[in-house]
Amino acid sequence: MSQPVQQSQTEIIVTGFGGQGIILAGRILGMAASLGDKKESTLVQAYGPESRGGACNAQVIISNTPIHYPYVNTPDILIAMSQAGYDKFVTALADDSVLLIDEDLVRLQQAPCDHFAIPATRMAENLGNKMMANIIMLGFCTAVTGAVSSRAAQVTIADSVPRGTSERNIEAFGKGFDYGLSTLKGRRKVAAGQAGALAS
Repeated sequence: MSQPVQQSQTEIIVTGFGGQGIILAGRILGMAASLGDKKESTLVQAYGPESRGGACNAQVIISNTPIHYPYVNTPDILIAMSQAGYDKFVTALADDSVLLIDEDLVRLQQAPCDHFAIPATRMAENLGNKMMANIIMLGFCTAVTGAVSSRAAQVTIADSVPRGTSERNIEAFGKGFDYGLSTLKGRRKVAAGQAGALAS
C-alpha cells in the first residue's frame, strides 16, 4: 500500500509600495522555489492605482505538490515593507503565521503572531542603494523562515537583477541573511537563559 503524500505548502504575501521592488521580491521567491529547490510555485501580483508609490503586493505559494489555487487567504509568512501593506493584511494572519517587517517603515501595534524586524531600508541606504532593501529583506526571510534555500535565492537574484549589479545584490542578500541568523541566535540565547532561570 502506498503512503499518502504529505502536503507541505507555504503561502507568502510580500507587500509594500510601488518602487520598492515588491513584485521582484515575490518573483525571486517563486523562481528560487521552482527552479532552484525544484518545488511547485505560483505568483499573483497586484498593484494599486499607480505602480510607483501606490500599494502593491505579491502573493507566492510554494508547495511540494501541484497548486490548484494561486491566491493566498491566510499567509504563513507576511513580509511587510509599508504601513499600508501591513494594515491591509495583518488581519489575515493566523496564530502560527510569521510576520517580517521593515522596522523603520512599519509600526506594530500588537502583533498577532510571531514577528521579526529588520531595518532593511536603512541597511540598503548604508550599502549606497535604497533600492536593494527588497533583496536585504529576501535574505532576512530566507534565514528566518527557510521558505527557499539560500543557494537557490542567490542564483535567482543573480539572474533577476540588472546586469552589472548582481554582486552588489548578492552582498545585500548576505547582509539580510546574516541579520536573520543573528536574530535567531539572539532568540535562542534568550530562550536558553529563561529555561536556565526556570530550572534553577
